[in-house]
Amino acid sequence: MTPEEFRQAGHALIDWIADYRDNLEQRPVRAQIKPGEIRAGFPRQAPEKATTAAQLLHDLEHKIVPGITQVQHPMHFGWFPSNASLASALGDIASAGLGTLGISWESCPAATELEEVVCGWLRQLTGLSGEWQGCIQDTASTSCLTSLLLARERASDFSQNRGGLQGQQQAMIVYTTEEAHSSVVKAALLAGFGDHNLRRVEMAPDTRAMRAASLAQLVADDIEAGFMPAAVVASAGSTGVTAFDPVADIAAITTQHGIWLHVDAAMAGSAMLLPECRHLWDGVEAADSISWNPHKWMGTILDCSLFYVRDVQHMVRVMSTNPSYLRSSVDDEVRQYRDWGIPLGRRFRALKLWYHLGIDGIDSIRARLRRDLENARWFADQVAATPDWCVLTPVALQTICIRHQPAGLEGEALDRHTLAWVSDINQSGVAFMSPSTLDGRWMVRVSIGVEATTREHVEALWKIIRQRAQSIATNSEIEYDIGI
Repeated sequence: MTPEEFRQAGHALIDWIADYRDNLEQRPVRAQIKPGEIRAGFPRQAPEKATTAAQLLHDLEHKIVPGITQVQHPMHFGWFPSNASLASALGDIASAGLGTLGISWESCPAATELEEVVCGWLRQLTGLSGEWQGCIQDTASTSCLTSLLLARERASDFSQNRGGLQGQQQAMIVYTTEEAHSSVVKAALLAGFGDHNLRRVEMAPDTRAMRAASLAQLVADDIEAGFMPAAVVASAGSTGVTAFDPVADIAAITTQHGIWLHVDAAMAGSAMLLPECRHLWDGVEAADSISWNPHKWMGTILDCSLFYVRDVQHMVRVMSTNPSYLRSSVDDEVRQYRDWGIPLGRRFRALKLWYHLGIDGIDSIRARLRRDLENARWFADQVAATPDWCVLTPVALQTICIRHQPAGLEGEALDRHTLAWVSDINQSGVAFMSPSTLDGRWMVRVSIGVEATTREHVEALWKIIRQRAQSIATNSEIEYDIGI
């Protein structure tokens, strides 16, 4: 493809994307296809002859889009906000078009230094002190794994330079809660701690927040038993119920015992752009690492996860790689982001943040977050005031956990009812929500935060929910499906 051919195809694609976003509300939220249906629409062998950009655009519309669950749809209330602002999409296009190679400062000085700039901006915008230095990872899962690698090496006095974990006489322990994201367990396993050395700390029954006193007791017991407490992963807005662990109280314990504290604020970190929400992670300045995702509620297109640490020297010592072909005469003067995480090659992700902040502006982003918080409060009030409906957990931000519980409906029968009405709505394509379990029983999470979602959409969802749940309650024979 020549630059001129690219120009023509690119203009057509941009026009298509603009129309697609403009008419998104006319599409079903959930993909209305069966397993294997998309795959069956393509030949089993790669095409031997080139096709046209116009044909690919046609196939994009008719073969690909039907297989997409529309998380940008204003009636999407599932999982968590996964916004992809068009402003940041321009930055993503710029990154792809430039085709940079991010393996060192020398390979693309602009990629490194703009990343330093935008990470500094977001540090300031979320109220963090100058002690923190940041980089852009792909997801919070990678940030969590990196933090546990750093914790492992600090606790073991850099065992990687000797016999690794196999040479350690003491088992190293990681602490978190059942509310923590699944990536925490995965990271602990991949970092070599082992599931037997992962402690699930008791939570407060109402908020699902970690009990600091229980953590302190577990740490004391493990030390007495000859184990080595290595890391605590605290949730600042858990995925399930948006639980906020008491970071200040936890930090007092980790500081006392020299334990690494990682704060996972993947979704809720966006709320820290609002000064009135920062009390939710009070004590964060005493943590060792923080991660949060602008590619969620804030709206910078995937993938864009911020990872901040206070001890950069320790991180570089653990993660550094310095083969001869990457060395240059300015190495002592510049930051090498390859030493801040797992991959060597890195995309020019900073362009997405730069475009997003530059075009949309922080004031409009903050206004949208406050709109979502107000809509969540309105929705929670409606649920709480309606007979047979309940809000199950405190509404800390924009996620509301609800259940419809008609009189006399309990246990497995209640579970069947819950799954039936949410599945009925999801399969219809008119809206989408995520069912989940709480204390062993099914409930429904309503996550408000899509960029296009207004009060009108939230009101429409509440009307749909009440109608479908009541209809299901009178027909106990209905089938249900919790898949997406």
